[in-house]
Amino acid sequence: MFTRNNLKDAKRIVVKIGTSTLTHDTGKMNFFRIEKLVRELSDLVNQGKEIILVTSAAVSAGMDRLGLKERPKTIPEKQAVAAIGQGILMHTYEKLFGEYGQIVAQVLLTREDSVKRTRYANSRNTLLTLLNMGVIPIVNENDAVAIDELKIGDNDTLSAMVASIVDADILIILSDVEGVFTDNPQKNPNACLLSEIGDITPEIEALSGETGSLRGTGGMYTKIQAGKIAVNSGVTMLIASGSRDGVLREILNGLNIGTIFISKENRLQIRKRWLAFGARIHGSVIVDSGCEQALAAGSSLLAAGIKQVEGEFEQGKTIRILSLAGREIARGLANYNAEETRRIMGLHTNEIAEVLGHKPYDEVIHRDNMTLLV
Repeated sequence: MFTRNNLKDAKRIVVKIGTSTLTHDTGKMNFFRIEKLVRELSDLVNQGKEIILVTSAAVSAGMDRLGLKERPKTIPEKQAVAAIGQGILMHTYEKLFGEYGQIVAQVLLTREDSVKRTRYANSRNTLLTLLNMGVIPIVNENDAVAIDELKIGDNDTLSAMVASIVDADILIILSDVEGVFTDNPQKNPNACLLSEIGDITPEIEALSGETGSLRGTGGMYTKIQAGKIAVNSGVTMLIASGSRDGVLREILNGLNIGTIFISKENRLQIRKRWLAFGARIHGSVIVDSGCEQALAAGSSLLAAGIKQVEGEFEQGKTIRILSLAGREIARGLANYNAEETRRIMGLHTNEIAEVLGHKPYDEVIHRDNMTLLV
């Protein structure tokens, strides 16, 4: 488990750079800032670190080349602009990294690459092979081909999924904010920076506030959600300002900057990590406090503890398990569809067959097909 005290020992590092860090307020590329970050990343590789860069700004780069002042609103327009911008962005990275003797490779991912088990494994193998070859993978969402239902949606989430896939030691998200504050620092001068978050509670999630800049798609909400993915995958995450000179060096030297999310001690097994964060969520069940305690102790989810069913899902789909307070405590594969689950919720196992006319499973979700998130 990595804390500020031993971050210098981190070997495999995923760095996500947001649009607001890579561009000026005008929307044009901030080459001065990009060059400094590339130099820092190259120096880390020279130290023996394995670096994966998750980059935003493809759409912004395309908008700049086309002379657009506002982000496109239709999917075909966004995809066209992203297709233009991805080439520009990679050319910039390749040129700058090349000046420091580094080889880079473009990796474009969609949610489909994490939803399908075989593609999840293939993504992992490709990224790890590139690292073994001494190459810096530069990852972005494949905006040019992804439709909304296959989109990951933001690069904060993408970076956390990548960190989970490759068993990263730390995920560093560089943004236009210093970290997580107790309130919006732009509106409340008394807002305080939270140096460390050990548990992402509903109160912490409530601090996320509004989305970020007009040029990017993510705000603090997406960063905190990324934190949930990272820490539950055994990856420490840190949010800091990308405008600080030497920010990566300072972070890895343990300086008290930004907000660090401390990972859970035990890494999830690869299959369960995919189950928890790669698979698409199709619905939810809300359980009582007794059931919540039983799940924490290692039990399967039984119908008797379910109080409510949300959404429509088929048997075998991944669903969330929520507490009465609305906190997500687990995810797993449903043995019954949503309609069947509604009919048997609150019932004891020996009553299921009487209601449904059959009882293929005792459990709504078996513990082997479940991942706890608390």
